[in-house]
Amino acid sequence: MDVSSEEIKAYLSNDIFRLISLAADEMQLECYVIGGYVRDFFLCRPSDDIDIVTVGKGIELAESVARKLGKRTRINVYKNFGTAQIKHKEYEIEFVGARKESYSRDSRKPVVEDGTLEDDQK
Repeated sequence: MDVSSEEIKAYLSNDIFRLISLAADEMQLECYVIGGYVRDFFLCRPSDDIDIVTVGKGIELAESVARKLGKRTRINVYKNFGTAQIKHKEYEIEFVGARKESYSRDSRKPVVEDGTLEDDQK
């Protein structure tokens, strides 16, 4: 499927993306739309599930976005997983910081620490 940059810009022109971008810029963070929302774009399917990854401070970015959306915005923070979720209009938006996982020989539970986008893809 050939997709133009104009089509991608149109798909990401929703106000929620502008707000997330503004919050990330204010925090001097890089952030990216990942996961099902991107997949559904290429499959020409509607999607209301948005995943955002940032290099560091995913929960803090979610908190900033929630403040910008207003007092009625509900945010759920899952500190054990380093994620936060906001429900806004028809969207469920999940935020996560890029992370690096390692495992000890005698455990299946990962040791999780902040990482780069490259670390997060491993």
